[in-house]
Amino acid sequence: MELKYDVIVIGGGPVGGYLSRRFNEFGHSVLIIEEHDEIGRPFQCAGLVNPESMEKVNLQNSILKEIWGARIHSPSGIPVVIGNKNRIRTMSVCRKIFDESVVLQAVKSGTEILLSSKPNSVKIEEDRVKITIQTPEGIKNIESKLLCGADGAHSWVRRFFKMGRPREMMIGFQVEVTGYKGDEGRLDMYTGRDIAPGYFAWAIPSGDTTRIGTWSRADLLNGFSCEDLINRLRNKDLWKDRFENITEVGRYVGPVPSGFVRKPMIERVALFGDAAGVCKPTTGGGIGPGFKQVDLLVPVLSKSINDNDLSEYKMKKYSKLLKSMISDQKRKKGLRDAFLTESNDDELNQIFSVWSRPEVIELINEVGEIENPIPLGIRMLKEIPEFRKLAGKAAKALIWG
Repeated sequence: MELKYDVIVIGGGPVGGYLSRRFNEFGHSVLIIEEHDEIGRPFQCAGLVNPESMEKVNLQNSILKEIWGARIHSPSGIPVVIGNKNRIRTMSVCRKIFDESVVLQAVKSGTEILLSSKPNSVKIEEDRVKITIQTPEGIKNIESKLLCGADGAHSWVRRFFKMGRPREMMIGFQVEVTGYKGDEGRLDMYTGRDIAPGYFAWAIPSGDTTRIGTWSRADLLNGFSCEDLINRLRNKDLWKDRFENITEVGRYVGPVPSGFVRKPMIERVALFGDAAGVCKPTTGGGIGPGFKQVDLLVPVLSKSINDNDLSEYKMKKYSKLLKSMISDQKRKKGLRDAFLTESNDDELNQIFSVWSRPEVIELINEVGEIENPIPLGIRMLKEIPEFRKLAGKAAKALIWG
């Protein structure tokens, strides 16, 4: 039996679900193929969704905690306490509810879904894609005009078509705990080579629990695991009292891909979300930029589906629409490298000594955004003389990207 759709989406995460719904809204038939037997398990991220992304899906029922501020700590303990209770910066969500609900929106708009299923092979023909799927009922042969890979960091679609690799692949480890002594409405971030080499650790309030994690690159770990780093974080004299009464209730580990792959789109094939490497290099967040990529590409892809013209030429042309996202990603990576990844602990302490000044905190509260740190970087270069002395590499990243 051969099934036919306009679009096949491999991967039933939030980006795959949102992508499917948007194609439905343009009048296309869509099939999601998901390898697991349920949506939303396993999840491998900190579970933060920004207000703009939440507005796109309107899933307030998934929110565990609204977060309006942060306490960011230097290696020596210098705190930078930012935020305003009147302005929500991000939201901690239940990923099970969030992911299921995004996919359910797609199903309600017309998407069909196959669970416990995965692709075996794909053949691109002049006017269609032919794909064989292994399902619990056996092999199914399916045709579509477009194949979309929204299948995560280790994307099968990306590997099958040799579309390149994300420019960075970090690893993150997280435990969910009760009993953490946090500050209501604020998340905590911790820096230092002994707990998060080149990056940062976090403690994110999530309703009755807190998600504590760290991430880094394998080449910076110096033989330690991310689990070792969390144990160091918990036992550091500067703040170990916050962790003394915690009880672990869950743990998660997974890769964090960042940096667009070399070929995000080829003839009749497109990558989205983690599969394409769209995660933010500053925070590792993928839902916001994934949704943005969907909204950018679906309108033009829809027209080509209607014309059944998804040739290599057309897909290369549409890839150029991603240039602004790619440039923005590179600039953010440059800022992160300058102020975090390439800074030793002494340099970080110097940077925090400037950031912790009242006038600088006021500027951060006015301009700072988790999603987009670039405007804040530019203002600080212009207005804070001490900052300019520390920011040679950052200025280059902002100017040249």
